[in-house]
Amino acid sequence: MEIIQTLTLMLGSSWASGINLYATILMIGGMGAAGQVDLPVGLEVLQNPLVLIAAGLMYLIEFFVDKIPGLDSVWDSIHTFIRIPAGALMATAATSGLDIGGAGEFVALLLGGGVSATTHGAKAGTRLLINTSPEPFTNWTASVTEDVAVFTGIYAALNHPYWYLAGLLIFILILVWLIPKIWQGLKKIFHFIFRLFGANNTGSAG
Repeated sequence: MEIIQTLTLMLGSSWASGINLYATILMIGGMGAAGQVDLPVGLEVLQNPLVLIAAGLMYLIEFFVDKIPGLDSVWDSIHTFIRIPAGALMATAATSGLDIGGAGEFVALLLGGGVSATTHGAKAGTRLLINTSPEPFTNWTASVTEDVAVFTGIYAALNHPYWYLAGLLIFILILVWLIPKIWQGLKKIFHFIFRLFGANNTGSAG
Protein backbone atom coordinates (compact mmCIF):
# COMPACT_ATOMS: atom_id res chain seq x y z
CA MET A 1 0.00 0.00 0.00
CA GLU A 2 1.13 3.55 -0.63
CA ILE A 3 2.16 5.76 2.27
CA ILE A 4 -0.96 7.94 2.09
CA GLN A 5 -3.25 4.90 1.99
CA THR A 6 -1.46 3.35 4.95
CA LEU A 7 -1.73 6.62 6.87
CA THR A 8 -5.46 6.97 6.25
CA LEU A 9 -6.09 3.32 7.11
CA MET A 10 -4.08 3.74 10.32
CA LEU A 11 -5.89 6.93 11.32
CA GLY A 12 -9.26 5.75 10.06
CA SER A 13 -9.22 2.44 11.90
CA SER A 14 -8.12 3.99 15.21
CA TRP A 15 -10.52 6.95 14.88
CA ALA A 16 -13.50 4.70 14.14
CA SER A 17 -12.54 2.13 16.80
CA GLY A 18 -12.94 4.78 19.48
CA ILE A 19 -16.55 5.28 18.39
CA ASN A 20 -17.71 1.78 17.44
CA LEU A 21 -15.09 -0.97 17.29
CA TYR A 22 -17.41 -3.65 15.92
CA ALA A 23 -18.69 -1.49 13.07
CA THR A 24 -15.07 -0.70 12.25
CA ILE A 25 -14.13 -4.37 12.06
CA LEU A 26 -17.20 -5.14 9.94
CA MET A 27 -16.46 -2.35 7.50
CA ILE A 28 -12.72 -2.96 7.08
CA GLY A 29 -12.98 -6.74 7.14
CA GLY A 30 -16.04 -6.79 4.90
CA MET A 31 -14.44 -4.58 2.26
CA GLY A 32 -11.30 -6.70 2.41
CA ALA A 33 -13.25 -9.94 2.07
CA ALA A 34 -15.23 -8.51 -0.87
CA GLY A 35 -12.02 -7.63 -2.67
CA GLN A 36 -12.78 -3.90 -2.63
CA VAL A 37 -9.48 -3.17 -0.89
CA ASP A 38 -6.21 -4.99 -0.32
CA LEU A 39 -5.57 -5.00 3.40
CA PRO A 40 -2.06 -5.13 4.84
CA VAL A 41 -0.98 -8.47 6.30
CA GLY A 42 -1.58 -7.30 9.85
CA LEU A 43 -5.27 -6.62 9.18
CA GLU A 44 -6.05 -9.61 6.98
CA VAL A 45 -7.41 -11.44 10.01
CA LEU A 46 -10.40 -9.09 9.90
CA GLN A 47 -11.47 -10.78 6.65
CA ASN A 48 -11.88 -14.11 8.42
CA PRO A 49 -15.57 -15.17 8.32
CA LEU A 50 -15.51 -16.09 12.02
CA VAL A 51 -14.18 -12.66 12.93
CA LEU A 52 -16.83 -10.99 10.79
CA ILE A 53 -19.61 -13.10 12.34
CA ALA A 54 -18.41 -12.30 15.87
CA ALA A 55 -18.11 -8.60 15.04
CA GLY A 56 -21.60 -8.67 13.50
CA LEU A 57 -23.13 -10.20 16.63
CA MET A 58 -21.38 -7.70 18.89
CA TYR A 59 -22.44 -4.86 16.61
CA LEU A 60 -26.09 -5.94 16.90
CA ILE A 61 -25.81 -6.02 20.69
CA GLU A 62 -24.19 -2.59 20.76
CA PHE A 63 -26.76 -1.25 18.28
CA PHE A 64 -29.55 -1.79 20.81
CA VAL A 65 -27.60 -1.15 24.03
CA ASP A 66 -26.28 2.11 22.60
CA LYS A 67 -29.80 3.49 22.32
CA ILE A 68 -30.84 2.93 25.93
CA PRO A 69 -30.05 6.04 28.03
CA GLY A 70 -27.81 5.21 30.96
CA LEU A 71 -27.03 1.70 29.76
CA ASP A 72 -25.08 3.19 26.84
CA SER A 73 -22.80 5.01 29.29
CA VAL A 74 -22.18 1.77 31.22
CA TRP A 75 -21.32 0.10 27.90
CA ASP A 76 -18.97 2.96 27.03
CA SER A 77 -17.26 2.69 30.41
CA ILE A 78 -16.59 -1.03 29.90
CA HIS A 79 -15.37 -0.40 26.35
CA THR A 80 -12.80 2.11 27.54
CA PHE A 81 -10.62 -0.95 28.11
CA ILE A 82 -11.49 -2.44 24.70
CA ARG A 83 -11.79 0.33 22.11
CA ILE A 84 -8.59 2.18 22.94
CA PRO A 85 -6.22 -0.84 22.93
CA ALA A 86 -7.97 -2.21 19.84
CA GLY A 87 -7.56 1.11 18.03
CA ALA A 88 -3.87 1.18 18.93
CA LEU A 89 -3.34 -2.38 17.70
CA MET A 90 -5.27 -1.79 14.47
CA ALA A 91 -3.21 1.31 13.73
CA THR A 92 -0.02 -0.67 14.26
CA ALA A 93 -1.30 -3.55 12.11
CA ALA A 94 -2.10 -1.10 9.32
CA THR A 95 1.60 -0.32 9.01
CA SER A 96 2.61 -3.98 8.61
CA GLY A 97 3.23 -3.48 4.90
CA LEU A 98 5.85 -0.83 5.57
CA ASP A 99 9.45 -1.30 6.63
CA ILE A 100 9.39 1.16 9.51
CA GLY A 101 11.09 -0.90 12.20
CA GLY A 102 10.22 -1.23 15.86
CA ALA A 103 10.39 2.51 16.54
CA GLY A 104 7.93 3.25 13.74
CA GLU A 105 5.53 0.60 14.99
CA PHE A 106 5.73 2.05 18.50
CA VAL A 107 4.89 5.50 17.15
CA ALA A 108 1.92 4.00 15.27
CA LEU A 109 0.80 2.29 18.48
CA LEU A 110 0.94 5.55 20.44
CA LEU A 111 -0.75 7.54 17.68
CA GLY A 112 -3.49 4.96 17.23
CA GLY A 113 -4.12 4.75 20.95
CA GLY A 114 -4.22 8.53 21.24
CA VAL A 115 -6.70 8.92 18.39
CA SER A 116 -8.91 6.12 19.75
CA ALA A 117 -8.80 7.58 23.25
CA THR A 118 -9.79 11.00 21.93
CA THR A 119 -12.78 9.79 19.91
CA HIS A 120 -13.88 7.40 22.66
CA GLY A 121 -13.65 10.15 25.27
CA ALA A 122 -15.65 12.54 23.10
CA LYS A 123 -18.33 9.91 22.44
CA ALA A 124 -18.61 8.77 26.07
CA GLY A 125 -18.60 12.33 27.43
CA THR A 126 -21.21 13.52 24.96
CA ARG A 127 -23.45 10.58 25.83
CA LEU A 128 -23.24 11.37 29.55
CA LEU A 129 -24.43 14.91 28.83
CA ILE A 130 -27.19 13.70 26.51
CA ASN A 131 -28.40 11.24 29.14
CA THR A 132 -29.24 14.10 31.49
CA SER A 133 -32.22 14.74 29.21
CA PRO A 134 -35.27 12.56 30.01
CA GLU A 135 -36.28 12.04 26.36
CA PRO A 136 -34.59 9.21 24.40
CA PHE A 137 -34.72 10.74 20.93
CA THR A 138 -31.49 12.74 21.21
CA ASN A 139 -29.74 9.57 22.34
CA TRP A 140 -31.09 7.60 19.37
CA THR A 141 -30.07 10.34 16.96
CA ALA A 142 -26.55 10.44 18.39
CA SER A 143 -26.22 6.65 18.16
CA VAL A 144 -27.35 6.46 14.52
CA THR A 145 -25.15 9.43 13.60
CA GLU A 146 -22.12 7.73 15.16
CA ASP A 147 -22.73 4.51 13.22
CA VAL A 148 -23.16 6.38 9.94
CA ALA A 149 -19.98 8.37 10.65
CA VAL A 150 -18.00 5.16 11.22
CA PHE A 151 -19.20 3.44 8.04
CA THR A 152 -18.78 6.48 5.81
CA GLY A 153 -15.48 7.44 7.48
CA ILE A 154 -13.93 4.02 6.91
CA TYR A 155 -15.20 3.94 3.33
CA ALA A 156 -13.66 7.34 2.69
CA ALA A 157 -10.38 6.36 4.36
CA LEU A 158 -10.06 3.29 2.13
CA ASN A 159 -11.30 4.79 -1.13
CA HIS A 160 -10.85 8.56 -0.92
CA PRO A 161 -7.89 9.13 1.42
CA TYR A 162 -7.47 12.85 0.73
CA TRP A 163 -11.14 13.54 1.39
CA TYR A 164 -10.86 11.52 4.58
CA LEU A 165 -7.83 13.48 5.78
CA ALA A 166 -9.67 16.74 5.11
CA GLY A 167 -12.67 15.45 7.04
CA LEU A 168 -10.45 14.30 9.90
CA LEU A 169 -8.89 17.75 10.14
CA ILE A 170 -12.35 19.30 10.39
CA PHE A 171 -13.29 16.71 13.02
CA ILE A 172 -10.20 17.58 15.08
CA LEU A 173 -11.00 21.29 14.90
CA ILE A 174 -14.55 20.59 16.07
CA LEU A 175 -13.19 18.51 18.96
CA VAL A 176 -10.83 21.31 19.98
CA TRP A 177 -13.90 23.53 20.30
CA LEU A 178 -16.17 20.85 21.79
CA ILE A 179 -14.04 19.06 24.40
CA PRO A 180 -13.82 22.04 26.83
CA LYS A 181 -17.62 22.36 26.67
CA ILE A 182 -18.06 18.63 27.33
CA TRP A 183 -15.65 18.86 30.25
CA GLN A 184 -17.52 21.80 31.78
CA GLY A 185 -20.80 19.94 31.40
CA LEU A 186 -19.39 16.81 33.02
CA LYS A 187 -17.99 18.84 35.93
CA LYS A 188 -21.49 20.20 36.57
CA ILE A 189 -22.97 16.71 36.50
CA PHE A 190 -20.37 15.28 38.89
CA HIS A 191 -20.68 18.31 41.16
CA PHE A 192 -24.45 17.80 41.31
CA ILE A 193 -24.00 14.09 42.11
CA PHE A 194 -21.50 14.81 44.87
CA ARG A 195 -23.80 17.44 46.37
CA LEU A 196 -26.73 15.03 46.17
CA PHE A 197 -24.87 12.24 47.93
CA GLY A 198 -23.46 14.72 50.41
CA ALA A 199 -26.95 15.95 51.27
CA ASN A 200 -28.20 12.37 51.64
CA ASN A 201 -25.33 11.46 53.94
CA THR A 202 -25.95 14.58 56.05
CA GLY A 203 -29.63 13.71 56.29
CA SER A 204 -28.87 10.13 57.27
CA ALA A 205 -26.42 11.27 59.94
CA GLY A 206 -29.01 13.67 61.34
